[in-house]
Amino acid sequence: MPRPHDLCARVQNAFRARQRHICVDHNNQNLGILSILMRAGFLISLTRGTIDGPDPQKFHDVGEAQRRIWAELKYRDDRAVLNHMELISRPSRRIFMDINEVRRICSGRRAQQVKPLGLGEVAVVQTRSKEHEWLEAREALRLNIDGEVLCRAR
Repeated sequence: MPRPHDLCARVQNAFRARQRHICVDHNNQNLGILSILMRAGFLISLTRGTIDGPDPQKFHDVGEAQRRIWAELKYRDDRAVLNHMELISRPSRRIFMDINEVRRICSGRRAQQVKPLGLGEVAVVQTRSKEHEWLEAREALRLNIDGEVLCRAR
């Protein structure tokens, strides 16, 4: 499974460089994290495509190595909506939280050396549930599902 640090770095660098679109490899992890960012309002749209560009028709015609996810980044008053995106769970130190610890970071308290979520900030949680594999921390709290906290964005 690919590591999420590549996606975090690509998204943050694209916003800093004021790019309009970003292209990342097509896999379930990238699709899950980007869809959470889109629901949170950091992205305008997600489209499947190829290396050449966003084109859902060509997506099914090319091989797996050429499939990409194209995300349209969101700006307001010529300023990036996403200011910062950082990795919480690293390969050397993975952060698994039970539902009480997820509740703590969502309610403004620290848990396992993880700072609490601020206003407009989201945290991505990977769960063991096949139905809800990728959730935002507040969604995981509402559904009472624990998991690994991967990254946060504000």
